Amino acid sequence: MVNESSVIGSNRVDFQVAICQTDKAYRRGDADRAMKGDIMSQFKSGISTVAMVTAMAFGLAACNDTSVEETKAPTVEEAAAFMADAEKQLFEAGTSLERKAWVQANFVTVDTSAIVAEADEEFTLLGVKLANETKRFQDLELPAELRRKMNILKGALTLPAPDDAAKTAELAKIKANLDATYATGKVEMEGETLSLGAVSDIIASDRTPERLLAAWDGWHKISKPMKDDYARMVDIANEGARELGYKDVGAMWRSGYDMDPDEFATMVDGLWGEVKPLYDALHCHVRSKLSDFYGDRVVSDTGPIPAHLLGNMWAQEWGNINDVVQQGAGSDASIDVTSLLKDNGYDAIKMVEKAEGFFTSLGFDPLPDTFWDRSLFVKPADREVQCHASAWNVDGKEDVRIKMCTKVNAEDFVTVHHELGHNFYQRAYNKQDPLHMNGANDGFHEAIGDMVALSMTPDYLKQIGLIDEVPESSDPVPGLMRQALDKVAFLPFGLMVDKWRWQVFSGEVGPDQYNDAWWKLREEYQGLKAPNDRPADAFDPGAKYHIPGNTPYMRYFLARILQFQFYKAACDQAGWTGPLHECSIYGNKEVGEKFNAMMEMGASKPWPEALEAFTGSRTMSGEAIIAYFQPLKAWLDEQNANRTCGW
Repeated sequence: MVNESSVIGSNRVDFQVAICQTDKAYRRGDADRAMKGDIMSQFKSGISTVAMVTAMAFGLAACNDTSVEETKAPTVEEAAAFMADAEKQLFEAGTSLERKAWVQANFVTVDTSAIVAEADEEFTLLGVKLANETKRFQDLELPAELRRKMNILKGALTLPAPDDAAKTAELAKIKANLDATYATGKVEMEGETLSLGAVSDIIASDRTPERLLAAWDGWHKISKPMKDDYARMVDIANEGARELGYKDVGAMWRSGYDMDPDEFATMVDGLWGEVKPLYDALHCHVRSKLSDFYGDRVVSDTGPIPAHLLGNMWAQEWGNINDVVQQGAGSDASIDVTSLLKDNGYDAIKMVEKAEGFFTSLGFDPLPDTFWDRSLFVKPADREVQCHASAWNVDGKEDVRIKMCTKVNAEDFVTVHHELGHNFYQRAYNKQDPLHMNGANDGFHEAIGDMVALSMTPDYLKQIGLIDEVPESSDPVPGLMRQALDKVAFLPFGLMVDKWRWQVFSGEVGPDQYNDAWWKLREEYQGLKAPNDRPADAFDPGAKYHIPGNTPYMRYFLARILQFQFYKAACDQAGWTGPLHECSIYGNKEVGEKFNAMMEMGASKPWPEALEAFTGSRTMSGEAIIAYFQPLKAWLDEQNANRTCGW
């Protein structure tokens, strides 16, 4: 009998080299040669399979040992070549995914959802692969821009899958299912089957508490089936985030702001601290008015406000109850833009044309013909679509589009300006490298259009022909109140959505606590409560699109801060010296030129540099929003003098 150990031992180095050569043949795709035994056959004779496998195990473990082959350290040139190739792959794969996602959002079916799930799986696999490959260069001293690209690439996926094909496929399927569940949600009410749009109309306009509760509760039932899938998604994504070196997905999201994740959390808490007194004053006044309107049995004049009475399904903006809050305001009441739009024969297309006109008045080029040919402006009658308003750049260049189920009202007129802000921003930075084709941070992207919407003053409404004369009124409160019911009321909601997700991703809140934690934060930050006892299986977070849609939400809080900071800087540049809320930059091409210069930077520089380029400051601040609403805050303090505020 042959002594196996002596055969292997006498040829140890040659045998190890052969194993490594075989392993490398597999890795470079030369499996045919490896399987044929061209490399290993000379060692097979006289050695049992068990001994061979054992020897191969030890040999493979040593394949990276410098005794066999010196491992070559990566170079800056290799890192740059890797990045160029990675950006090319991501751009091509992202464009393909974007086209499929556009079709799915406009034709929500089982098949289109499956197609997007498959494409998303492929894109996620590519993103995970490239993100993991950045580890090779993590200890290499790189030029600052290249190092920043490595960090962007590592954190590029919203939900990273682990390096596991089965889990990647599972994650993609869960994401598609969550999205489809939301998009196809229906409410059975009063003998009818209602969509989100229909029940949202009830929440916005009805003033019957029982009917409001039925609409609110009906929509919040559609998210119950999401809970288990959502919990599983959290587990898989957290595993992926940890493989990339993050504590969890929440920490990964917070790392995308050119600062330490914990420092970012501290920064947003500081911003909230600046604006909280303004929100508290608004909350106190609105609660008192609701109590007067509905009676103390429905709304106590102390404690949290029931969430179904504020004119919005998620109580994130309260503008639809302006008639309750400013009941009897008389001739000084704010301009009714919804009525003006309808009286002047506006439809969805005309609303978008006017929004485009604002941007072109600043010197931006008109939108391409393809925008008008390919966008979705109204809800089709013959199919399911994802109605949540969104802006797209399908090819990363000029194929910009919006998708909206537009209604002729003031809220959607503002939303159209907001979505076009995304499109003009996308087009401004379309010459940047692929990883820099984004906002300086995600709050910038959301703030652009909203900054323009702040210029929709009575003077602007006259300039576009919606009114003949600017109303003569020395009282700024009605108009500012109408603005605050949306802009200020939103602030704590914009903050708490991701506060909840950070707790979920960190494990601080488990699946059995999802709903309780959601309402605890809503009470803490918004001063709101659920309008009824929530069932044990409720998953109320899922009734908000951005939760099943996995869209980070802190961007919207930052945008509420940044839009006023941008707006004040623009008004200062325009030489405006009057009350801030009366300023409009419509038609000011000098401001537009400087604004476009910031937009063209995309994500090529850290956000403080982009902010400084337009505003002169490197720090986000709540000072501008406080200055804008100063007349209202002074008035609210007077109104609240004898009330018990807080909750």
